[in-house]
Amino acid sequence: MERLQKIIAESGFCSRRKAEEYIKLGKVFVNGEKVTELGTKASFGDYIVVDGKSLTKEEKVYFLLNKPRGYVSTVNDELGRKKITDLIETDKRVYPVGRLDYDTTGLIILTNDGELANILMHPSRGVEKTYIAKLNKIMLPKDQMILKSGINIDGIKCIPTRVKVRDIDYNKDTCIVEISIVEGRNHIIKNVFMKMGYLVDKLTRVEYGFLKLDNLKSGEYRELSIKEVKKLYEYKN
Repeated sequence: MERLQKIIAESGFCSRRKAEEYIKLGKVFVNGEKVTELGTKASFGDYIVVDGKSLTKEEKVYFLLNKPRGYVSTVNDELGRKKITDLIETDKRVYPVGRLDYDTTGLIILTNDGELANILMHPSRGVEKTYIAKLNKIMLPKDQMILKSGINIDGIKCIPTRVKVRDIDYNKDTCIVEISIVEGRNHIIKNVFMKMGYLVDKLTRVEYGFLKLDNLKSGEYRELSIKEVKKLYEYKN
């Protein structure tokens, strides 16, 4: 037995928040009875109708996308910008696990599996994300040491698990830095470098946990294997 709003969300009909709205509005029926209490539990074996439409359990799908620049990591965008969900050919209602900024590229997972998405995005799971950042100037060795010890952003210290200067262009006074973190605050990488006096000209996420971009080109995607999905679920433990 699961909470009704969770079942509705996992069916792919709508988000959990929207499901709660339907319940409170009296638009959800379980086995012919109207449900208005958010704590109500049910199962996929029950006959559930939401806003006049019956639910069926949706097959779970999992995609790894190399996000291009100029796409937003959201299902809906009020400004009418291009969305990463537009790049995935599927009849399932998928959504991104976390976000990458509009001008940030790289690895992002899309799925209709709400449980796995919650596991991966929860701060306590410690899922490591690795980024490649091009900075507007060469990073000083002392700043690299400071960064490794952690930088306070909005009163919370961000401590990278790995920092490495991968390339230096002395002619253009720029450098490429590889940085890994386990947290997922918005703009956290850019904010960390900005706090130290550096601007991020380009940012790409190349790893998410054990997943890597490998040879996936910008805008391309692939389905995750069953083995990969099971391994992602291990972050729950």
